[in-house]
Amino acid sequence: MAKITFYGGVGTVTGSKYLLEHNGQKVLVDCGLFQGLKELRERNWQDPQFAPHEIDAVIITHAHIDHTGWLPRLVKLGFKGPVMTSRATGDLLKILLPDSARLQEEEADYRNRHALTSHTPALPLYDEDDARETLERLLPVPNDGLPHDVVPGMKASFLVAGHIMGASLVLVEMENARPDGSSVRFLFSGDLGHYDQPIVKDPAPPPDCDYLMCESTYGDRLHGEVDSESQMARIINEAARRDGPILIPAFAVGRTQEVLYMIRELEEQKKIPILPVIVDSPMAAKATQVYNRWHEEHDREYASILAHKRHPLRTASMTTASTREESKRLNELRGSRIIISASGMLTGGRVLHHAMRVLPDEDATIVFVGYQAAGTTGRRIQDGDREVKIMKNWIPVRCHVEKVEGFSAHADWKAVLRWLSGLSKPPKMVFTTHGEPESAEAMAEHIRDRFGWNVRVPGFEDSVELT
Repeated sequence: MAKITFYGGVGTVTGSKYLLEHNGQKVLVDCGLFQGLKELRERNWQDPQFAPHEIDAVIITHAHIDHTGWLPRLVKLGFKGPVMTSRATGDLLKILLPDSARLQEEEADYRNRHALTSHTPALPLYDEDDARETLERLLPVPNDGLPHDVVPGMKASFLVAGHIMGASLVLVEMENARPDGSSVRFLFSGDLGHYDQPIVKDPAPPPDCDYLMCESTYGDRLHGEVDSESQMARIINEAARRDGPILIPAFAVGRTQEVLYMIRELEEQKKIPILPVIVDSPMAAKATQVYNRWHEEHDREYASILAHKRHPLRTASMTTASTREESKRLNELRGSRIIISASGMLTGGRVLHHAMRVLPDEDATIVFVGYQAAGTTGRRIQDGDREVKIMKNWIPVRCHVEKVEGFSAHADWKAVLRWLSGLSKPPKMVFTTHGEPESAEAMAEHIRDRFGWNVRVPGFEDSVELT
C-alpha cells in the first residue's frame, strides 16, 4: 500500500514537503523552508514529524528555497540518502544552499552582536558544512521524461515545468502498489510556469497519472490585464523624471534574470532611458551563468540571442555588487538608478539594507515583481502598511509602491487549467497545494467546474492512501 503525507506547502506557499511511503521505502518530495508568518517560520526549528534518518531519498522539483532550503537541516538531523533532481537544478543548488547557510550564519551573528535575540546565543538553522554535505548527496538527471530508479520499487521522471531554469514536473511511479501488481503513478506539478514567458520553455504536457499534485499559488486570481513590459516602462520613466532610485526585491534565481531580460529589451526598444542597473547579489550573478549553460531548456528567442553572441541578461549600464563593501558603497549613489537585490519577499538578505533607505524616500520606488507570502515584509508594504519593521527598526513607507503582476513565474488559474487539459484521462484525485487557503480552494473549484474531477485541498499532516 502506498501513502502520501503533507508536511508543508499546504495552507501556505512555502515549506513544500511531501512524504511518499511505499514498499517499506520513504521518499520526500521537496524539502523547503517555511517563510512568512511567525507560526510558519517556527516550524523550521521544530523536530520534523518524521525521522530524518529513515528517509531513503529526496526528490527536488526545483531550486527555490521554499522547496529546497530545509535540505541542509534534514542532513544535519541525520538524512544519509541521495537527492535526485534535474541537472540545472543541481547546478543552482550549488549556489543557493551555501548562500542560504551563509545568510543564516550572518543573521545569527548580527543578532548576537546587536543583542537582537531572545535566545543566547542565536544559532543558525544550519551552517555551510551542512550545505556542503548536502551537495555531496546530489544525484542530477536529465529533464527528458525518462524514468530513473530512486529507491527499490520507485522510479521518477523529470519534465520541464517552465517556472525557472531546471524546474521540473516529476512523475513518480510506485511499482506493485496495488493488489493486482499494477503501479500507482503520482505526478507532482512542482511550480508551473506560465506560457509564453521569456528565457525558458513552456511547461511540458502532463503525463497521464493516477494522482496529481497541482500548485495553486494564483488559484484565485489572474495576472494583470496590462502587459508587464508596459507597466515596467511606465514605472522606470516616472522614477527617472523624479530622479529617484528604484528598488526591485527579486529572487536571485529566476526573477532577477527575467527582470534583467525585460530591462534590456525596453532599453533596446528605446522605451526607457538607460539607467545604472546594479545587481546586488553574487548569487544572482552566478545563477545567470547557469542560465546560459543549459541550452536545452532555453526558448527559441533566448537561444537566438545567445547564438548572435549577445548577452540576453546584460543591460547597457549594468554592474554587480559581489562583496559587502561593494554593496555598502551603493549607499553613496545619487540620482535615478535601479537596484535589484534578494530576497524577493524582503525576508532577509542585502535588500533589507536598501529598503531601510528607499522606503522613507518620497522620490523613490519599490517594485514588487513576484508573489509576496502572507506575513512577509513585502506583503505588508504591498498591502499598504505605512510603517514596517526591518531588523527591529520601524521604517516609514513614503516611497512609491508598485506591483508588476504579469512578471510572476507561476501560472495563474487559467494557465493551470490549460496545462491540465493536456491529460488524456482524469486522475483518480487531484490535490491542490502551494497556495494560501483561499487560493487552494479556488483552484480546486476551478478544476471541478472545468473537468468534473475529484479534487482535495489537503491540510498540514494529512495522510492519504494511494490505491
